[in-house]
Amino acid sequence: MKSAQPNPMFSNNEGIRLISYCPLCNTQYNPLSAKVLEEKDDAHLVHINCKKCNSSIVALILSSALGVSSVGLLTDLSGEDALRFKKSSRVNDDDVINLYSLLHLNVDMVKYLSSSI
Repeated sequence: MKSAQPNPMFSNNEGIRLISYCPLCNTQYNPLSAKVLEEKDDAHLVHINCKKCNSSIVALILSSALGVSSVGLLTDLSGEDALRFKKSSRVNDDDVINLYSLLHLNVDMVKYLSSSI
């Protein structure tokens, strides 16, 4: 997917209407605040932030001859964070085992995480 501008709207905004209310506080989203993070063919990765409760949704909106559909994820990530995590490496088995070992040994996670940055 290629990166898009910070605040563009794609020509068919049917997908934005699919995600029109915050799932946490039921506040209506302003469609102009939706940010298209990436787009490829008829697929758009969109970030929408609720101005009332500050939650966000990252959604994949797909357009086809059959219509428009979307899959969304409730998150606290900004659009920039979502792209950064999308591009980062995946969590593997060793990562999970290492985290379990750290938690099992009661290591001070704040010290560990701050030293690894």
